[in-house]
Amino acid sequence: MAKVARIALRGGGSMPVLGQGTWRFGEDPARRADEVAALRLGLDLGLAVVDTAEMYGDGASEERVAEAIGGRRDEVFLVSKVLPSHATRRGVVRACEGSLRRLRTDRLDLYLLHWRGATPLEETVAGFADLVRAGKIRAWGVSNLDVSDLEELVALRGGAEVASDQVLYNPSRRGVEHDLLPWCRARGVAVMAYSPLQQGALLGNRALREVGRRHGATAVQVALAWAIRGGGVCAIPEARTPAHVRENRAALELLLGPEDLAALDRAFPPPARKVPLEII
Repeated sequence: MAKVARIALRGGGSMPVLGQGTWRFGEDPARRADEVAALRLGLDLGLAVVDTAEMYGDGASEERVAEAIGGRRDEVFLVSKVLPSHATRRGVVRACEGSLRRLRTDRLDLYLLHWRGATPLEETVAGFADLVRAGKIRAWGVSNLDVSDLEELVALRGGAEVASDQVLYNPSRRGVEHDLLPWCRARGVAVMAYSPLQQGALLGNRALREVGRRHGATAVQVALAWAIRGGGVCAIPEARTPAHVRENRAALELLLGPEDLAALDRAFPPPARKVPLEII
């Protein structure tokens, strides 16, 4: 089994290139056992990034994650997000403390602004800095911010400490390749790819399936291997069954060659110009 590669983060530390998303986890009590088991298996297999948010299930996702990582906190690279409505300097601290209570931990490895709202970015950055000083978060970043937002952010006092931007990225949503990915790579800002399977819509895609057939792999594995192919990107697919977790993990064994990438470029043309940041 291939070792899980890691991405170095600004300010120290690193995170695996493949992790586990938890959107909609915790919303259905009937799925509790499966969700907990899936997350624990992912940890067993080295998928140590667990991504959640205070918004997911109004905190229920964080509570489900807490159950799954109980007794294993040191194995996890734990990520959560603050709502823009809570993103004032004091609000960020209160929101983080709420997430920590629900997650039953004393720190987050990465804390993200979920998307940009009306609160000035300098207030949010100041709140993040307070949390770092207090030892409640190790690093901070953003989600759904485009290049213009990032440039504004890094010009602020303390803004250059941004460690990551979490954005929509998969073969059918390649707009970030035009400018955002190069911008982040040039500055050492890790990119987290959410919805790397387009919420399952890519599973029946002919091009992905054809590439997979050449390698004895599935469309899921091809899409995930594609997302992390260039370095500096961590993909966070969701999985609720052991079979899906193992399928995701096997993407790390797949190396796409020039012929494969050319076929996927034909099926999913890369952007020729700036594309406004897409969000779901």
